[in-house]
Amino acid sequence: MQAINQQQAIQNYIDAYNAFNVDGMLKLLSPDVRFENWAGGHLTAQASGMEEFRQLAEQAKSMFSEREQRITAVKQGADSVIVSIAYRGQLAVDIPDGPRAGTVLDLNGESEFAFDGHLISRIVDRS
Repeated sequence: MQAINQQQAIQNYIDAYNAFNVDGMLKLLSPDVRFENWAGGHLTAQASGMEEFRQLAEQAKSMFSEREQRITAVKQGADSVIVSIAYRGQLAVDIPDGPRAGTVLDLNGESEFAFDGHLISRIVDRS
């Protein structure tokens, strides 16, 4: 039963992410949430606590004109749930020394979610 509740919380989080609904994402997180984003083995973003997470989510929201995460697989670990993610997003702004606004990013990665009760306490994104 617990795994189903956790998977539903993850799906609700991703639905809120896809809808650019930061408040919807935040209501699923524990107050001391930890977030990390890893790309190519390098830590590219991190947040500790609800306020840092909000700031990071608001900043990320403004970077995309559209975005979608889709779960392609779920693996229940001993103390976390790992979901494989297909990601597609269209940039709304130019990235310094990177892709230009309008570029469509298609990525595959995984996100690891840990829980404190029914709230998400840690998210680690890897692509």
